[in-house]
Amino acid sequence: MNIRRRRFAALVTLLAAFALVATACGDDDTGTEELVPIKLQLQWVTQAQFAGYFAAVDQGFYAEEGLDVTILEGAVDIVPQQVVASGQAEFGLAWVPKALVSNEEDAGLVNIGQVFQRSGTLMVSWADSGITEPADWEGKKVGTWGFGNQFELTAAIEMFGVTVDGDLVQQPFDMSLLLNRELDAAEAMTYNEYAQVLEQTNPDTGSLYTPADLSVIDFNEVGTAMLQDAVWANADWLAEEGNADIAEKFLRASFRGWIFCRDNFDECVQIVLDNGPALGASHQAWQLNEINKLIWPSPAGIGVMNATLWDQTVTVATGQGVITAAPADGTYRTDLAEAAVADLKADGLDTEGNGYTPRVVTLNPGGE
Repeated sequence: MNIRRRRFAALVTLLAAFALVATACGDDDTGTEELVPIKLQLQWVTQAQFAGYFAAVDQGFYAEEGLDVTILEGAVDIVPQQVVASGQAEFGLAWVPKALVSNEEDAGLVNIGQVFQRSGTLMVSWADSGITEPADWEGKKVGTWGFGNQFELTAAIEMFGVTVDGDLVQQPFDMSLLLNRELDAAEAMTYNEYAQVLEQTNPDTGSLYTPADLSVIDFNEVGTAMLQDAVWANADWLAEEGNADIAEKFLRASFRGWIFCRDNFDECVQIVLDNGPALGASHQAWQLNEINKLIWPSPAGIGVMNATLWDQTVTVATGQGVITAAPADGTYRTDLAEAAVADLKADGLDTEGNGYTPRVVTLNPGGE
């Protein structure tokens, strides 16, 4: 009898072991199906402007939070905030004034993570132009891309009482008009178009242009800078049970991605190149370096809104007629970003980057 009991017990143990193995195998085969599918809509094509999100996918940070994130590239005819408002993506990246315009059209968007702490917009002129401050635009040909990118410029023109030569010139999304000296001042992002000039050969020297060949006006210094890349979600979606938790997880993993890109620069550049090799390696390295400058330091922690800069953005937006009135309370919330930052700090991660030091990046011809 004892022998039979022992045999029965052994059989039960064996069957339990088989069940455990089968369960483990099942988890391996179907684990990705248990992740919550999420879509993130970018503003533009794959480039280092969005490096932190690609790093979060590559390093498994989203998966660790139980999320399966699909990153959707942007294009000229894709408006991220509209994609989010229509429910085609849970999260989208957009400049604050552009999203506020959409909200006046009942998009119902909420800023849950202000990743960029400062503006990356410049006005670029040749050093021999004599343009060193906005007042020097008087009587000059000044360009802008339009499409909602011009408001920092037009606010500065009003602030200094400047009358430019004719209407603002519509620029293409490159620096050809400046390079051909058809413009005295051209709009540029620190991380993209400014580098495009520095990647070109100066015909007088046979070498690439250098910053000494150029004069730049930084809207952060002028006082008309507006907040740019932020994470937006739909207010109704956030209000549904469990979605605020998903948003916090998304932010926590995304912030980890940006911290990774700050602390593992070369590896992060390679992740971007692996996902979108359209732009050259030196251009992507320059871009990541400049993007890091827009994020770090983050005094209250990455993604946590600076209320003073929010107010400045709203003041410029209303003053320029971008929006008709100040946005409603609750258009941004900090609780999700603050909770994500607190968890990351508890894990020993530096969420503020007060000691961040930019790299010196050498551009190659054409950004290669």
